[in-house]
Amino acid sequence: MIEVQDNAVQSRFEVRLDGDLVGEAFYELRPADEARVERVVFTHTRVSPDVAGRGVGGALASAALDAVRSSGRRAVVICPFIAAYIAKHPQYQDLVVAD
Repeated sequence: MIEVQDNAVQSRFEVRLDGDLVGEAFYELRPADEARVERVVFTHTRVSPDVAGRGVGGALASAALDAVRSSGRRAVVICPFIAAYIAKHPQYQDLVVAD
């Protein structure tokens, strides 16, 4: 089973497969901008090559972006993996803002 949780202490979303940590999406929080919106800056994503092709990376990206949406924040995307995921899933495009 794939589970994703936000480890706010370490500023990363963690994805576990059958209880084993197999990937992370690292982020930085930025304070509210002139529009009074906090931003989550996705800097890097790592997923173990051992789980390639099993939907783990997609589950991690979608859960992280869903968390951004539910928090009322916006996303600044530096990470190429998250950027590619958003390009393939345009329902997340409205979350993206410039830094």
